[in-house]
Amino acid sequence: MSARYVVRRAADADYRDPGPIAPGSTGYTRWLGVGYADGAVHSDFGVSKLAPGGEIPTHVHSFEEQFHVLEGEVIIATPEATVHLVAGDYGVVPIGVPHAWRAVGDTDAVWADLFTPPAREKYGFDTYRVADLPVVEPIAVDARDPRTRSFGNIQEEHMNPGKQSQELLAVSASMRTALLVYSGISLKMMVDSDLGATSGSMFMVQYEPTGKAGPHDHPLEEVYLILDGEVDATFDGDHYRLVPGDIAWAGVGCVHSFEAVGAEVRWLETQAPQMPARHAYRFSRDWEYLADKLKEEQ
Repeated sequence: MSARYVVRRAADADYRDPGPIAPGSTGYTRWLGVGYADGAVHSDFGVSKLAPGGEIPTHVHSFEEQFHVLEGEVIIATPEATVHLVAGDYGVVPIGVPHAWRAVGDTDAVWADLFTPPAREKYGFDTYRVADLPVVEPIAVDARDPRTRSFGNIQEEHMNPGKQSQELLAVSASMRTALLVYSGISLKMMVDSDLGATSGSMFMVQYEPTGKAGPHDHPLEEVYLILDGEVDATFDGDHYRLVPGDIAWAGVGCVHSFEAVGAEVRWLETQAPQMPARHAYRFSRDWEYLADKLKEEQ
């Protein structure tokens, strides 16, 4: 396809049995927001649901899996730890690590997930059923406990610039806990290389009522899942008003921009591959400045 972006509306969410990507699963469905069929080569992003009593037996992927729990609670088991996840928790399952999901509670568990690189149908969706992990008592995510080093938790107050002092933070204040604030925009890193990811990253973005990011593009793919509020977005010149539950994807070279519409807006964002050390952003205005200056010099 020629378009370098995708917009999926929450009203059109289509949850299906994902088949071989979750071998032997029961009660599990997934809304595929963007994947190979859309032209993505680094991002398979969706929203997963696990019904009460459901499970995804132990399996491994030859791709990295990142996730952020949106609603409910669910248990994930890995050789390192069995963890009881609740809304706000996030984590990474590195390539080749056996893991299983198990429902807990009486409501659906809902989480956003990124598979990178995307699962390939031609190769059995790059997923392999393996021997079950032993069932053990789960532990909660604890940002200070190294036994849950592949997991974390984020809440709305973590996006507040006025609540970043040490007494309000679980872990020791450092660049790891930093809240990046610029141009009415706040960004909090969640899943990155520090958490054990190698192929992608996941973070939370919040715009103040006047927040704005001008037209730019990247040498990577981005996905956005709107959580609260609304935002005006453009992708290669096409305008969209994104609302909670909507998913958008910007491919490499897609010029995109965002502007708040008079109220706060918050979304989950992913990048794949991970951002390069330099030249991760190409802002149109900076290069237009050079073009104009060269014209003046003629």
